[in-house]
Amino acid sequence: MSRLVDRIDHIVLTVADIEAATRFYERAFGFEREFFRGPEGQPRHAVRCGQFKINLQDAATETPTKARVPTIGAGDFCLIASVPLDAFIAHLGTEGIPIDTGPVPRRGALGPIRSVYLRDPDGNLVEVAEYL
Repeated sequence: MSRLVDRIDHIVLTVADIEAATRFYERAFGFEREFFRGPEGQPRHAVRCGQFKINLQDAATETPTKARVPTIGAGDFCLIASVPLDAFIAHLGTEGIPIDTGPVPRRGALGPIRSVYLRDPDGNLVEVAEYL
């Protein structure tokens, strides 16, 4: 069978403070904030990078498809850097954002990668990698 999925479009993170999370993703990764209305007209927040975005919701956000028990800080995902990883690490230093682990060798979807790990304000684990 041929593959049926092309790529990840977005992920959803439950956060304690939408504004604090938005500022972190803007500073750490250069994401752009987005405000939109859900199908029922409820306000929604996201941060966007190219063809990918992270929707941010707090525990009170009402959506028809929300996880039954939204858990703050349970996210764990990997982003591929658009600059050399060493340049990204230098950027984190300039912004005062600590690295949790790395750089370390890992295996990505397309082969060997070199990664650093950091935590957003809610404790979500964000891996940033470059392919070797």
